Amino acid sequence: MSRPKIAALILMPCLLFLCSLFLGPKAINPVGLSEIEREILVQIRLPRVLVAFLMGMALGASGAVLQGVLRNPLADPYILGISSGASLTAALGIIGGLTFLGAFTVPVLAFIGAIVTGSIVGAMGWKRGGLWPERLLLAGVGLSFLFSALLMLMMSISTDEGLRRAMLWIFGDLSMSEWQRVPYGLLFVMAGMALSVTRAKALNALILGDEFAHSLGFAPQRERSILFVSVGLMTAASVSLGGMIGFIGLLMPHIMRFFVGSDSRMLIPASAVGGGSLLCIADLVSRSVLPPMELPAGVITAIIGAPYFLYLLRRKHVLSF
Repeated sequence: MSRPKIAALILMPCLLFLCSLFLGPKAINPVGLSEIEREILVQIRLPRVLVAFLMGMALGASGAVLQGVLRNPLADPYILGISSGASLTAALGIIGGLTFLGAFTVPVLAFIGAIVTGSIVGAMGWKRGGLWPERLLLAGVGLSFLFSALLMLMMSISTDEGLRRAMLWIFGDLSMSEWQRVPYGLLFVMAGMALSVTRAKALNALILGDEFAHSLGFAPQRERSILFVSVGLMTAASVSLGGMIGFIGLLMPHIMRFFVGSDSRMLIPASAVGGGSLLCIADLVSRSVLPPMELPAGVITAIIGAPYFLYLLRRKHVLSF
């Protein structure tokens, strides 16, 4: 990869992060901050932008891993139902007021939901000794509908306060972001990123087929399981930090392939950085379009991502690499 591309991948996310931090319904001049502006910047905007960046990183990297593991350019945690499964178990903790693990209760519940859902989707997509992209996609869509219905059922019988919190959270609302969410989000995202990046070579081999991976000394099922765990960690982090955000995991790997190619060792971190940048901008747009009202960031990403998803469906050979 050329130096200008490397420089762009480093500088652009930094610039977009700062834009999201200092711009908004009320722009803040970083030079000569007043006491009120400093309070807004440190206590409200900075944790919100950090949460957005972490969520986008998790979703972008998860999409790159899933598209490689499943050899399906339509794969991402949202479309395959993994986000819905994580949301269902996390909402159980939020609505039920569960605190048995303190601040880690919701992330752990989301992780369990993500892993269980990913395992079910993988099992349903397995046929004749291999993963079938069409079956995976249909299984993910079906489970997503089922979990969404169960989530609506839980919300319909919850208290008014639980319903309000769950509704804001489900649509990817970042207005309630706070500092105490950042440490566990960072822990889960970095753990998932570390797992996926260290197994990137194995992922490259899996993309070329299980037999090829085996010939290079990799155990396909073991590597696939490790990569699914990494996706579960990152999806759990994203869902527990700010709810369901769709299409970032679908968009970013495709965009980043134009810049860094298909080598997973570069594609995973590049998709993570790109996803973080995109969600920061989506959050900036969501709080700037109709002030003082705020739109959920998930609405903005869906408006951007849904047309691209339809475009991918129209392409030839879209269901396999």
